Order: sequence, then C-alpha cells, then structure tokens
Amino acid sequence: MTALLETNRLSRRFGGLVAIDDINIIINEGEVRGLIGPNGAGKTTLLNLIGGQIAPSSGHIFFAGRELSRERPDRRAALGVRRTFQNLRLFREMTVLENVMVGLHANTHAEALAALLGTRQQRTEENWMFEESARALALVGLSDRANNVASALAYGHRRLLEIARAVVAGPRLLLLDEPAAGLNLTESAQLVGLIRKIAVGGIAIILVEHHMDVVMNACTNITVLNYGRLLAEGTATEIRENADVIEAYLGYDEVEDGIEPKTNKLFPRR
Repeated sequence: MTALLETNRLSRRFGGLVAIDDINIIINEGEVRGLIGPNGAGKTTLLNLIGGQIAPSSGHIFFAGRELSRERPDRRAALGVRRTFQNLRLFREMTVLENVMVGLHANTHAEALAALLGTRQQRTEENWMFEESARALALVGLSDRANNVASALAYGHRRLLEIARAVVAGPRLLLLDEPAAGLNLTESAQLVGLIRKIAVGGIAIILVEHHMDVVMNACTNITVLNYGRLLAEGTATEIRENADVIEAYLGYDEVEDGIEPKTNKLFPRR
C-alpha cells in the first residue's frame, strides 16, 4: 500500500501541557484508521494538527510526499484533506444542497465579479457544483432532502450532511471527528456502511470515535493514544486483546494474588 499521510515526531504543547507528544503515524491510501483513547488523550488535537486548525510545536506532517506542517487549512482542503467536526458546523439557514456546495468553493476559480456579471466560467462552475453536490447527497442518502433548510433536519441527518460536505470535492484524506455522537444503534450501523462505501472509492479515513462498535466494524487498523502519546497500533483483534489498552480505558482489579486487567467489556466482537 502507498503511504498517503505521515507524521514525523509530531508534537503540540499548550503552555506546560503536552497534548501531542512525539507522534509517528503512517496512513495508507484507502485505509480506514481508527483513532481512539480515553478522554483527553489528544485525539481531536491530532486531527486539528493534520487539518491545519492548529500548528505543531515541533515535528512534521507529510501528505502525498508534500510538507504540510505550515500550510493553511484552505490550502490543505484544496490539496485533498477534508474533515468534519465534533460539534456540528452547518449553515443552518441554508438548504441542504447549498451546505454541500460550500464544500466545493476551495476547488473553484470564479471570483465575486464573475458571479455578479454571470460569466460563462461562473455558470459552468455553478452547474458543476450543483451536479457534484447532488452526487454527494445521494451517497449519504439525503437526496430527497436537498431543498430542505439544514436546521429542519433530524440530528442524525445533520451528521450525514457534514460528511456529504466533506466528501463532495473528492478528497484523498477524510478526517471524521466523532461522527456517531448522538446516533442510535440503527444510525450507527448505517454510518459504518457509509464509511466502508467511502473507503472503497479510494479515500483514506481517520476516524475519531468513542462508539467502539463503530470503530471495530469500520476500521482496518486502529491507533490508540493516551496522554498524548502513542500507546498501541494494530488490527481490531490486536487492540481488543491489548492489555495496555484495556488498562488505559478500564484500569485494573485487585485480586487475591495481586492485580489483573478488568474484564474487557469495552470492545465488542465483530
């Protein structure tokens, strides 16, 4: 497999707090990588570093062989790094279709004057944006809600709308920050199917998620963070049986002859 994203000794400090500490990871093309860890482990901070929302204190980020560490978020988006956020960031008064079209603006060239004059370039780009946005809505199952105002959507559909806006431009890397938050079991299972469908199209995905059934069923490999450091990497089976991971999440029980890991009920079987 071909490496798409690589971090090299990546660190981020906030004053005296080391949120990300010397992280080295490699994400391959088409891979679905789970990123898990206890609360405060540094998962969202790592996504923010990759997406460009914050700058690293030290270390490097390479995307398709290109140094990204100091690139602005919009440049990363144009290069193929797109994301969703833990807290929904939709334009509530715009339609569902218009929200998805926003995801294409980094890939267009017509400026404000062209829009005012209605030039051929502007009309061509607008038609292209409409068609691509309609395809993205079909992918996530929201075609019949294209003309609805975003604020009128049910919560689970708003999550899907964020994903549609992130994938509409055909990114090479998709960062998903807790997309299953607030979803019921049926919606979570549908999300797993959608993630797999996106990955089949060749898009690499980094998935930050607390719903372990989603992680275990959607991800090809899993990275575990704890206190900003890399604790473990491996397949779902390897992570499920890793004593260090179980301890980080659940701690240990005292027994007659010492201590042993708590019964592992955290990671469901596939």
